[in-house]
Amino acid sequence: MGKKMSLRILIEVAIFAAFAMMLDMIPSIQVTPAIKFSFAMVPIFIVALRWGAKAGFATGFLWGMLQVVSGEAAGQILTPLQGFIEFFVAFSFVGAAGWFAPAVQKAVWSEGKTRLVLLLFAAIFVGGFARYTWHFIAGIIFWGKFAPSGQSAFLYSLISNGTSYIISSLACFIVIALLVTTAPRLLQVK
Repeated sequence: MGKKMSLRILIEVAIFAAFAMMLDMIPSIQVTPAIKFSFAMVPIFIVALRWGAKAGFATGFLWGMLQVVSGEAAGQILTPLQGFIEFFVAFSFVGAAGWFAPAVQKAVWSEGKTRLVLLLFAAIFVGGFARYTWHFIAGIIFWGKFAPSGQSAFLYSLISNGTSYIISSLACFIVIALLVTTAPRLLQVK
């Protein structure tokens, strides 16, 4: 059985999930009806990189739950299974960035900026990929019927979710890289 999260970590999980929710309420940049991006994953990445994957997964899960209970997910849930996959599972998997937390922590303390930026890039793209993989699967199964005529559900989901993944992850990476290189204490845990 894994180590329990401290009260401090649980408080940060709650605050950062609420912060992600607030960022998600800001209108996303809509490229097409199926492709959008926002900076809402930034708080989840910060928790994951500070405290590890377990705290990151918990923060993402809470963010997804806030989406559902607040009604922000309304119109985006086609079936209970699809809603569960896209709001609870997918959002939780942003926390996969936390797998890089030990290496990121070491780079923050050693002040190796190049290594730190490369680790941030890897962590954010892994966390984003983990999230959008679930959206991609749900896109094939549940959203494929909305694909343009003649386009397969696979290709439709790949284009929609792949583009959203790349743009959102890149936007989050830029924000986090700027934050962490100018204020590394944001990720430091003593």
